[in-house]
Amino acid sequence: MNTTVIYILSVLGFLCCCFAGLGVVPAAIAFFMANGKVKEWKANPDNYENGNAMNTAKTVAMVVLIINVLYLIYSIFTIISMGGWGAYMENVRQMQEQWGV
Repeated sequence: MNTTVIYILSVLGFLCCCFAGLGVVPAAIAFFMANGKVKEWKANPDNYENGNAMNTAKTVAMVVLIINVLYLIYSIFTIISMGGWGAYMENVRQMQEQWGV
């Protein structure tokens, strides 16, 4: 079992959560990969040396996935409450002009 890939996907998912929850994709991949490996480990623990590490990686992936799902829901709610995508983008443009970006 390779926990490194799962940790990399989890960190990538955490970094991408700031982009309207788009980190849900790598976080979900990491969680489902880790979940599958943990099931394999529990079914046959003698074949795996780092089962506890994979269980920890699964927990990290699950936390990152939850953060991303919550931020995605928040982003969707914000866009809807502003009157749709056009109104949201207009608000972003006005904030950029205000800050001189």
